[in-house]
Amino acid sequence: MPSKPIPGSTGDVLTCLPSPYVAHAATGLLYLPRFLAKCRYVKAHGALPPSYAKNYKRGCDRFLSQHLGLDPAAVEKIVFESADEAEVEARLRPLLPADVRAAAWNRRLVQMGMTAAGREFLLTALTAMGCADRIDDIKSVPDLIDFDEGRIE
Repeated sequence: MPSKPIPGSTGDVLTCLPSPYVAHAATGLLYLPRFLAKCRYVKAHGALPPSYAKNYKRGCDRFLSQHLGLDPAAVEKIVFESADEAEVEARLRPLLPADVRAAAWNRRLVQMGMTAAGREFLLTALTAMGCADRIDDIKSVPDLIDFDEGRIE
């Protein structure tokens, strides 16, 4: 039987966040719903658990923002200042470029972790989780996120 993460090995796990593979309905961008959900979590709770805070507005959040030509803090500000999801979407729309280049971003996201250095990163992370044997199953950073959050058995 394949191994599963050692409970607590990555810190708190937020299963309330969507998978990085969920596409934003209006743009088709993968990961954007997750970044927005992280912003909503911070708005509601004041902060993310340390296991998530270390990459908040950095890592994939920042890579997506850079792809869109945005400051991640601008996205956070929209979520913090909006009364509901409809307002978030309405305020986000003019901030986004006319062409979000969803296919280019989505390809980049799903390939994160597939370089030699990326595979080394994944192996290190999986080893810390007690799951080095899963390196052939976990192909990318989004896979690692889904694995850690229980969406990959």
